[in-house]
Amino acid sequence: MTSVTTPAELASRDNIVKILQESGLQEPSLIDMLDYAIELFESMGLGKEYYGYHNIDHELAVTYISLLSTCTTKNKMNFTKSDIRHIYTAALFHDFDPLKIMDKPHEMSVLSFITSNKDVLNMMRKADVDLNIVKMLILRTTHPWSGQTRDVAQAKIDECFASSELTRDNVELQEHYMNLGWYLSVVDRICGYALGDFAHAMVLAKMNAHALAWHPSLIVRRSVAYFEDLLNNESKMCQHVLSSIPYELRKNFFNAVLSFMHLRTKEITIQAEYTYDNLRFVPTIETMEARNNPEFISTLFDIFAELPKPLQFSPESFEQSIRDPEIILNTLRLNNCTGEILGFAKGGPLESYTLDPRINDVNYALHNTVFLEPLALRMGYWGLGGGQQMRHLFVMQAHTKMFKYLTSFALRDVIQSRIDREEAEFVAKFDPERWDYYRIKL
Repeated sequence: MTSVTTPAELASRDNIVKILQESGLQEPSLIDMLDYAIELFESMGLGKEYYGYHNIDHELAVTYISLLSTCTTKNKMNFTKSDIRHIYTAALFHDFDPLKIMDKPHEMSVLSFITSNKDVLNMMRKADVDLNIVKMLILRTTHPWSGQTRDVAQAKIDECFASSELTRDNVELQEHYMNLGWYLSVVDRICGYALGDFAHAMVLAKMNAHALAWHPSLIVRRSVAYFEDLLNNESKMCQHVLSSIPYELRKNFFNAVLSFMHLRTKEITIQAEYTYDNLRFVPTIETMEARNNPEFISTLFDIFAELPKPLQFSPESFEQSIRDPEIILNTLRLNNCTGEILGFAKGGPLESYTLDPRINDVNYALHNTVFLEPLALRMGYWGLGGGQQMRHLFVMQAHTKMFKYLTSFALRDVIQSRIDREEAEFVAKFDPERWDYYRIKL
């Protein structure tokens, strides 16, 4: 395990196959299912390049941790080989939503797919896997497991139990499979954070936030709530899962939990200081002398690197862009114009950027539009108005350069709120991210 350097390498096809073989689960159909699932995700654009939480890496992580934890003698739940085959199959397909209206899969769409796909059904049959049990296991991964969401899923689960010859009129076995589903649900939420260090955990949190269109100020807050809910309300099953995985993976998970809690404490401290007027934000237009300073550029790049990957425009030419006098730049400094740099706004002529080919901007090549890159701000300072101050200053800078329009990306709800206030208009909408391209007239 020490030779593996990344979570993706750890939860790889080869390692999954290795556990299957070492555990006596050598049916060729199980490996066929694995290869088929990988091909499905990649063919749907949900492979490693998809910047969303629910991609093939996550699916393999759930499958790997499921096998790792259920196939060990440390696990006190005494899983049978039949149990493991069913959990394995459900783990492989639990997030494959061919409709993909949003990043978070719709369980009913997943079930519709596996019920109608002849290849999947044939492989399940060869592996002696009951379709209805797999369906109910997937339904039990529904989150949150409360309120109407739970009630709808439970009704479907009851239908699965009634349809399966294994569980029909067998309350004891139904309860057994409900526990297996609960187990898979907890693995689903623990696995990614157990496979890597805190840097990896933060990447996962940002991927999830980007895919669910969360404001950056919510990332840490909701991550802490996520872990607290898991550890406080599902402590029994969490203990079963965590006690059955290797020490290093348990350590990774709890390091992630503690690190997010530490960040949340820091956020609250910053918010309190801001509320008490002990700190203030100073948007600053930087001189070209400063913009050519390597230390200044390095500081900005560190902040830039905190953005989710899809929001990082041309990282390879970042330094060059900072030095370019045609690029509009301002920073947000702490307390005064020479204070610590907390963030920055950057952009330039629309023609300087290569945008998504799905964007048809009628002003492209007319040299009348400035493109504002996504605002970059240090973690902990989102939601306090600093971004708005930088954006306002950027608009003023664009005015002085005689641009007629400004375009950028923002969350759909944010753009909607600007339609009346700034006469913003949608130019292109993107799903499932809901991170859309808009235009305002300057």
